[in-house]
Amino acid sequence: ALPYAYAPLAPSDVAEERRGGGGGGVRWRACVAVLAASAVVVLVVASALAGRDAGVSEKTSGAADEMVGLLGAGGDADGFPWSNAMLQWQRTGFHFQPEKNWMNDPNGPVYYRGWYHLFYQYNPEGAVWGNIAWGHAVSRDLIHWRHLPLAMVPDQWYDINGVWTGSATVLPDGSLVMLYTGSTNASVQVQCLAVPADPNDSLLRNWTKYEANPILVPPPGIGDKDFRDPTTAWFDESDKTWRTVIGSKDNHGHTGIVMTYKTKDFINYELIPGLLHSVPGTGMWECIDFYPVGGADGSEELYVMKESSDDDRHDWYALGRYDAAANKYTPIDPEMDVGIGLRYDWGKFYASKTFYDPSKNRRVLWGWIGETDSERADVAKGWASLQSIPRTVELDEKTRTNLIQWPVVEIETLRINSTDLGGTTIDTGSVLPLPLRRATQLDIEATFHLDTSAVATVNEADVGYNCSTSGGAANRGALGPFGLLVLADGALKEQTAVYFYVSRGLDGGLQTHFCQDESRSSLAQDVVKRVVGFTVPVLDGEDLSLRVLVDHSIVETFAMGGRSTATSRVYPTEAIYAAAGVYLFNNATGAAVTVEKLVVHEMDDSY
Repeated sequence: ALPYAYAPLAPSDVAEERRGGGGGGVRWRACVAVLAASAVVVLVVASALAGRDAGVSEKTSGAADEMVGLLGAGGDADGFPWSNAMLQWQRTGFHFQPEKNWMNDPNGPVYYRGWYHLFYQYNPEGAVWGNIAWGHAVSRDLIHWRHLPLAMVPDQWYDINGVWTGSATVLPDGSLVMLYTGSTNASVQVQCLAVPADPNDSLLRNWTKYEANPILVPPPGIGDKDFRDPTTAWFDESDKTWRTVIGSKDNHGHTGIVMTYKTKDFINYELIPGLLHSVPGTGMWECIDFYPVGGADGSEELYVMKESSDDDRHDWYALGRYDAAANKYTPIDPEMDVGIGLRYDWGKFYASKTFYDPSKNRRVLWGWIGETDSERADVAKGWASLQSIPRTVELDEKTRTNLIQWPVVEIETLRINSTDLGGTTIDTGSVLPLPLRRATQLDIEATFHLDTSAVATVNEADVGYNCSTSGGAANRGALGPFGLLVLADGALKEQTAVYFYVSRGLDGGLQTHFCQDESRSSLAQDVVKRVVGFTVPVLDGEDLSLRVLVDHSIVETFAMGGRSTATSRVYPTEAIYAAAGVYLFNNATGAAVTVEKLVVHEMDDSY
């Protein structure tokens, strides 16, 4: 098919973030079932507020940067009239999710005796946050999962208000310990220990909680509700102890902090004096992750420190150096420190956790992908939230300023019916529909070449370009936007745009922005729709590349080989089933774009 004239869509209002930089963010949604009686509505909302008051605001409802009505994002008491067919379509084909009900943080991922284990925050009673237990599933390949009975439930005074997030540590003898946060009968956050009831059971179906739990309580100066999510422990040769870190906050300066504990037996702990790291103005740090990257071929080993920000619901990370003797972490670039610089993902991605996979010598990352629709819709469909595709994570040795994230190679076993559509040039202001049989489960690989000889036409209006405040793919510049429209209907009334935009930086040089535009992803008004993204490093001689995973209501994109990522939850009303399509587009005014590579793989189900 030939390109046809592209009439740019009218810009739509895009909510700006509370914090500058790229897009993303989530909104607070009060719990309610629209068909319930008013008394039930009050009880459900009260439950959500109780969870937030307990210090788990993201864990209660998906969190927000904009207040919404009790019955939907737009404050419309009726909300969008979702049909059963629409809601059924939203369930994914190859992303991990339980059979029903609410899920949030990934917990204790580990490789044990030939099986990958994923535990996760789970409500066995419904599709809203509450009654938090540990769900459990196992897999041989990280793609095909077998659901098992609950691993741990809130049945002790120290975790009766929730078996919250934790991490697994595999000891040198192959034994396994699990540290997790319990919310006590007084809603105090404490740290607890559990071990497999039968270490010879490779499926880890039963767990024994330590009889003298809790093993840690909030230290002096730390709030009862600001002490959670212990990391995987690592062994320190200098003093022959295991170390783990826990996030918190110091209310002086609204400072995010990380504390280090050491132990020899995982029962008795000592708080190491001083803070491992802190950053003023970043608030409560939860779901800390801390691990080494690089170091191959004699290069310097660096450390990743990641925090999940309770303020804005993003996962922020920094690269730095770790001095174990001084118990001190120092970022290599103070301007890109934890909470103010780099993110794992510029979209909907939170409470992530990595684990080391010894079977393939790789580090694997999981992230919680929450909903951005109304809880009324979640209750109607009977489930809420996904996990991201598991990603390998490693240092970008070309830049040494960022990580590389990439879908685990096993996902490629689901590819079927591949179509090669490369070698196309897209003129300015054009859209090109792709001839696909199915467009709701895809793995798309695309490489674009932009003629930068048109750089002289880039005007000063492009300086300071920002994905989240740009107005999205409809706003035209000399060298962008261009890329892909996925989950798009034939009239382009619904579309999710994944694209690059090249602009001038403040120094006069070129900057490449990678953006994902959700603002036209759905005709429904009671869903969050925004533009997310940020600048992405592009080295001399590199073309611009995208890998896009489309799986019904989730779009996961990896730009420039995984230097930057963005995840969107989208809820189209018309671009579903056979009505969904994919388009190439170039909305730039000053340069044609050559599609050097475009391979579209249809994806099979993993269940």
